Amino acid sequence: MSRPNVVFLLTDQWRLQALGYAGNAQVQTPHIDRLASESISFKHAISGYSVCCPWRASFLTGQYPLTHGVIVNDVPISGEPVGLGDAFKSAGYNTAYIGKWHVDGRGRSSYIPPERRLGFDYFKVLECSHDYNESAYYDNDDETMRFWDGYDVFAQTADARRYIESQSSEKPFMLVLSWGPPHNPYETAPQEYRERYNPQDIALRPNVPPEMAEEAREWLAGYYAHCSAIDKAVGDITATLDELGLSENTVLVFASDHGDMLGSQGTVRKQKPWEESIRVPFLLRYLARYGREPREVEAFLNAHDIMPTLLGVCGLAIPGSVEGRDFSHEIEGESTSGEPPPRPYKNARDSEAALLACFHPFGEWSRPVGGREYRGIRTARYTYCRTLDGPWLLYNNDADPYQLRNLVGKADYAETEADLEALLQRELVAIGDEFLDGMSYINRWGYPLDDTGTVPIR
Repeated sequence: MSRPNVVFLLTDQWRLQALGYAGNAQVQTPHIDRLASESISFKHAISGYSVCCPWRASFLTGQYPLTHGVIVNDVPISGEPVGLGDAFKSAGYNTAYIGKWHVDGRGRSSYIPPERRLGFDYFKVLECSHDYNESAYYDNDDETMRFWDGYDVFAQTADARRYIESQSSEKPFMLVLSWGPPHNPYETAPQEYRERYNPQDIALRPNVPPEMAEEAREWLAGYYAHCSAIDKAVGDITATLDELGLSENTVLVFASDHGDMLGSQGTVRKQKPWEESIRVPFLLRYLARYGREPREVEAFLNAHDIMPTLLGVCGLAIPGSVEGRDFSHEIEGESTSGEPPPRPYKNARDSEAALLACFHPFGEWSRPVGGREYRGIRTARYTYCRTLDGPWLLYNNDADPYQLRNLVGKADYAETEADLEALLQRELVAIGDEFLDGMSYINRWGYPLDDTGTVPIR
């Protein structure tokens, strides 16, 4: 079998709980639901660093944030890691990236030169924008700012389709299509999609407090509109692969960097350790190798594990700078739980938990609004987190899926809490995380902060 193409569809702030295939009957995502019916779903895909830049830097390098240095938004990757594009390019792939980048850290509207593109050659990108209508971008090596026509999800998808159509059969290609929505602002999806959702008809999760209910319904109506618009774009990509006869030998992934609280727990956005922030979709379809039958994989896939897993699925070498784990054996049904990885990863644990971390609270999770540093783990049943002051959260997610009862300090969960604390400590020791206060890390890399503890946006 020839090496497969890779098409990675990345969304921003799409929580798992906002998908039809994941049990949400309100949101209309028929194309993604169909993709799920033909895909491997990582049941425990976790956004352990559930905010844009730390997650994206780990995705693009296979490293932990304390290695690549992107512990907050709008700072550059440190060191010289082998990037995702570099790894595929060195294996003979054409590489492309279209859409939101957000790991350069030198200004959200600044041009990104070739040497900072982590191996991606075709590059139609802007560092970051949340204006999704006629948003700006740079066309490869042209330093003139350009603008996508209309709603950028559709314009970027059209460009991705043209890129796919331009590829010959002589070389495989690796394409990342990185959309900005459904990240807020929620009210800016095309009108035809906004008309599908009446806020008064939106059912809320039980962990949204009554005082936020009306506002949360408004948010969700707009959020779902973005979701349905992106679903249409997913359908366009799958149709293009079908029309060109590429579906069988293409690894197609649908994923998100993190979720969105949308009023749950009385809070908003991300960077928090609750389910709505950390649980994300990760669908992987590779028809030629895995067939069309849907199935779930139990592995706890975190951001740093995506690069090595993709390389493993494609049969490619994993660079020595990568710290994440290759879960391609789990996809094959050959569990490696409890066994050392086949190469010297920093973290030689089994796959029973995902690490959760906020290294320095900032922005909408800054100290003025109650933000705090934390470390935690998400297992198949429990979520456990501690702050610098001690244990903070413990939930039995099987018995309490909306996380309404914090079990920290409860006598009947004392043994469970101790076991989870020990597991967390093993995780932190394995990756060399001393769990210092956030300013220690900010000072390590010399990042400037404003009076809310946020790196100023340029």
